[in-house]
Amino acid sequence: MDAPGHSPITHARVLKIAFPILLANVTIPILGAVDTGVVGQIPEAEPIAAVGVGAIVLTSVYWIFGFLRMGTAGLTAQAVGQRDRSEVAALLTRSLMIGFVGGLALIALQSLLFAAAFALSPSGPVVEGLARDYMQIRIWSAPAAIAIYGINGWLIAQERTRHVLILQLWMNGVNVGLDLLFVLGLGWGVSGVAIATFIAEWSGLLMGLFLCRAAFRVPDWRDWPRVFDRVRLKHMAVVNTDIMLRSLMLQAIFTSFLLMGGQFGAVTLAANQVLLQFLGIISYALDGFAFAAEALVGQALGARASGQLRRAAVLTSGWGLACNVLFALGFALAGGWIIDLMATDPEVRAMARQFLPWLVAAPVVGLAAWMLDGIFIGATRTHDMRNMMALSFLAYAASAYLLIPVMGNHGLWAALLISFVARGVTLGLRYPALERAAA
Repeated sequence: MDAPGHSPITHARVLKIAFPILLANVTIPILGAVDTGVVGQIPEAEPIAAVGVGAIVLTSVYWIFGFLRMGTAGLTAQAVGQRDRSEVAALLTRSLMIGFVGGLALIALQSLLFAAAFALSPSGPVVEGLARDYMQIRIWSAPAAIAIYGINGWLIAQERTRHVLILQLWMNGVNVGLDLLFVLGLGWGVSGVAIATFIAEWSGLLMGLFLCRAAFRVPDWRDWPRVFDRVRLKHMAVVNTDIMLRSLMLQAIFTSFLLMGGQFGAVTLAANQVLLQFLGIISYALDGFAFAAEALVGQALGARASGQLRRAAVLTSGWGLACNVLFALGFALAGGWIIDLMATDPEVRAMARQFLPWLVAAPVVGLAAWMLDGIFIGATRTHDMRNMMALSFLAYAASAYLLIPVMGNHGLWAALLISFVARGVTLGLRYPALERAAA
């Protein structure tokens, strides 16, 4: 193993990490569109609604395990920087084990999870029945779906994002092909969509293991005393728990944003939903540079190279800034046209245009928060991420309480952007400690 933590950090190296992630993220909404389009060939509304409900429920549940990707990326990057090949291999084994255990837990708890989901969001009996059929098939691939989070984090930490792209393309290709076969060819309907995804996720796990095959050629991956080392397991558990708590608070901000927007009527709620898709586009694009920060910062910290750490933070953030400035300009110039593509109702279009300036400001205002997340994940300073997210959540709640009565939905958008600023500022104040730790 060479010493990436000491290798020069260049613009080309940053782009080599980031670009495959950008391409991989582009494929994510395409798969959802294909699922909807295929089942939409059935001349009934209920199958489309059922696939939508089932996919949202399972995606939300799996999203809780997103900590596995982030925690594995940070810990593995540091082990790479330390040239600790044994720990790099052991981290892959640990992440796979966590994925399998988490997936089996979801399978065991599926009845409770589905009941809770339909209690929170009741549907008609036909839609609920079809959605249950869909979820009862897909839930059996939960161990594979969650383990893939760990594989992706492990690959990203070693700058192998091209393999992440290959894995994503493989899964999506299998899923789309089987969608067409099972639904349009064999007429299996909603169950066909679920079976296609089930097979795609398990085949994705096999592809992921193949991409990680070099780790299995040496005995380190099954060095059980190291894999089950109490100190390392405890550290991994703390890192993952902090990230999970941070992510739950972030999800609470966005969920409450949508719920509070409902008080202004269906048109405003729909407009907010349309504009939130703009934020989704930003996050997908910025993921590439944030993931680059995770890998490069983690390696630099593991190698105790403070100069490399600073350069990693500056270069990745510089590219993130350039990306987000382009987004801000794009939203300012073409935001109305994008809104018209996403909504046909004239009232929703007009309402979304009223709040579009907040989306023009969001990419620049939120840059520090998004990039510092990647930097702190790479450094596994997850307690700082958790604590600063708690402060940001409080800033959001206080701003919403004070501004909504005065500014209405504008106050709600202002509160969301204030939470971005609060997270960026508070994490920024903690950044010097990273360089001190690397030194």
